[in-house]
Amino acid sequence: MNDTVRVKICGLTRRADMAAVAQAGAAYAGLVFFERSPRCVSAAVARAIALDAPAGLARVGLFVDPSDELLDEVLAQVPLDFLQLHGKESVERLAELRTRFGLPLIKAVGVADEGDLPALHEFGRVADMLLVDARPPQDAPVPGGNGLAFDWRLIAGRRWPCPWMLAGGLTADNVAMAVRMTGARQVDVSSGVETALGVKDAARIAAFVAAAQGAG
Repeated sequence: MNDTVRVKICGLTRRADMAAVAQAGAAYAGLVFFERSPRCVSAAVARAIALDAPAGLARVGLFVDPSDELLDEVLAQVPLDFLQLHGKESVERLAELRTRFGLPLIKAVGVADEGDLPALHEFGRVADMLLVDARPPQDAPVPGGNGLAFDWRLIAGRRWPCPWMLAGGLTADNVAMAVRMTGARQVDVSSGVETALGVKDAARIAAFVAAAQGAG
C-alpha cells in the first residue's frame, strides 16, 4: 500500500497553476467559488483550469454556504470530483447536498481549542472527508486561506469517522513537522505556496509537495 502523504493545492486561478500542481504530483486541486475570496474564479475560468487536470488529479470546488442554484450553475460548467464546504453548513445540509448532487463532500472545520473538536466527530459521520483547519479570527473576511496555523497538539493521534486532511498555515518549511506531530496523511495548502495574494508559484508548489511526501 502506498502510504505517501497526499497533497491538496487550493485556490488555483490560472491554467498554469493546474500544470504546476500536476507536475508536482499533488492529489487534489482546489478551485474557489466564494466571491469574497481573492482566489475566487468564475465558472468559465474554473472550467478551463479543471479541464487541464490529468486523470487521477481530483478537482475540488470550495464553497461557503452555497445555494442549490449556485451549485447548479457551477456544476453545469465545471467538472468537479469533490465539493468542499467551508461555511456554517449543518449535518442535515450536507446530507441534502450529497443526495442532490451525488458528489463526495469535504467539510472544513475550524479548530482553535478543545471545544472545537466535537464538531469533527459530528461532521465526520456524514462527510466523506474532513478538512481540519485553523479557526479564523472573528473579523476575518474569509473562513479559510488566511495562512494561520493552530496548535497541532490538539489533534495529535486522534481519529475521526472518515479520512481527514490538515490545513492552516502550512508551508514547505513546516509541513513535515505538522505531519509528524499530527499523523496527518493528507495536507492542504493555499497561501503557503503563493508569491502574492492569490498568485501561486510553481517552485513553491513543487517544494511543498516534496516536503509533504518526504515526511511520509
